[in-house]
Amino acid sequence: MPDPLARAPLVARCVIPTPAGPMTALATERGLSALLFKGDRHHPDHHEAVPDTPGHPHLQAARQWLARYWEGGNPSWTGLHLDWQGTAFQAAVWRALLGIPFGQTCSYGDLAARLQPPSAPRATGGAIGRNPLAVLVPCHRVVGADGALTGYASGLAIKQQLLRHEGVLPR
Repeated sequence: MPDPLARAPLVARCVIPTPAGPMTALATERGLSALLFKGDRHHPDHHEAVPDTPGHPHLQAARQWLARYWEGGNPSWTGLHLDWQGTAFQAAVWRALLGIPFGQTCSYGDLAARLQPPSAPRATGGAIGRNPLAVLVPCHRVVGADGALTGYASGLAIKQQLLRHEGVLPR
């Protein structure tokens, strides 16, 4: 059986327009592996060699999920398959992010304590910052212990826009 965290080659790419700016979606045969805003500090924009295939099923599923998200709801995961491209620890942190409900936030420390085994907030924060599936895996919902907005790989302005959209911040 293949290692589920082994990197699979990227087979499809497309750009999806969103109210927060265009996002590049990348997929392997196993699932969606990245959903990135331009200029993401941990995932450079070097995907030109990946075929532009907007009709690929994993990319279509991402487009549909994002459309429902921007319509104001918490979209269903039906038909959406993810291909976690990271370490086992990163994947565990990214899965934990999925437990933060739409319209709510939690601190780095709270998220670190939820992991099994619990982890240090700094290590958890490092994994959060490398989340390759922006919006879909809601790292934007993680805030400082005092509730302050802290770093976001695509910039605090996008994090603020996402949290305003979810009703966490005033419009």
